[in-house]
Amino acid sequence: MKNRKLGGAGFSVSEVGLGCWQLGADWGKDMSKETAFSILNEAVKNGITFFDTADVYGNGKSESLIGDFLKTCDVPIRVATKFGRAGDAYPDKYSKDTLRKSVEGSLQRLGVNSIDLLQLHCIPIHYLKEGQIFDWLRELQQEGLIEHFGASVETVEEGLICLEQKGLLSLQVIFNVFRQKLVTELFPQAEAKGVGIIVRLPLASGLLTGKFNSSTSFSENDHRNYNRNGEAFNVGETFAGLPFEKGLEFVDSIKNNIIPDNLAMVQLALRWILDHQAVSTIIPGASSVNQVIGNAEVSGIEALSKETHTALINVYEEQIKPHIRGGY
Repeated sequence: MKNRKLGGAGFSVSEVGLGCWQLGADWGKDMSKETAFSILNEAVKNGITFFDTADVYGNGKSESLIGDFLKTCDVPIRVATKFGRAGDAYPDKYSKDTLRKSVEGSLQRLGVNSIDLLQLHCIPIHYLKEGQIFDWLRELQQEGLIEHFGASVETVEEGLICLEQKGLLSLQVIFNVFRQKLVTELFPQAEAKGVGIIVRLPLASGLLTGKFNSSTSFSENDHRNYNRNGEAFNVGETFAGLPFEKGLEFVDSIKNNIIPDNLAMVQLALRWILDHQAVSTIIPGASSVNQVIGNAEVSGIEALSKETHTALINVYEEQIKPHIRGGY
């Protein structure tokens, strides 16, 4: 596993991290502690040293499982968590008190004295523009409750607003083969500011695994079922904002015309992201040990050829781009 630095003033992270939404079982099948520990153990075994979670994932369950795991782990792990989508703050009750309460709860569940990275969790844009919430973050940082702060955002506009804030370590963004405009509209600005990029939804809610087809179904409580058209939250968080059927078409096109013979679809999708120097780490989720192993192996794969990158840019510009929905 290769490592990269998170931001100009940050810390070393494995370039493939672990997204821990699934540990909280907010959708899909409930995950047992035994299964969660097997995934976390396998991640560490494969050199993954960066976990990303949030206070709202399973109403704290994800953080608690990670906290229990850290007590048994003798490898230094960096944990990023988030504030901003839990019921006592979202959508319009953001205050210094709700932030502090959330941080104190995360500290307790994680079993640490200071949070490595606290991220604003896709909060409404007017709070980002107002900027006071960043002053609260800096206060917590001065007190030692958080080591660094960043923001998880949904749009380029939100990212650019956050980049104006002194002390911002990182931006967490949706970035994958289906959503490429950040390469020119956000990444150069982030690099110039020394702000690291954490990539979520690298596989577009599983579409880019290449394992789905027109007969694939999802459980009733899976956002890939109930949020396909943005019924519950930003549609961009589900299948990267593409209609499911169109996404399947684009995956088939990439499989048939672009993917090198020696790579699987998952490997192509993850390697493509890592080939962008602005990216510090990607945080694919994993619901099994085998998925952890497969994700981690991408760190050792050679960079894609210039021809493959050009082909993926062209298919995005000519076919995919017009079909993207949601905040972008």
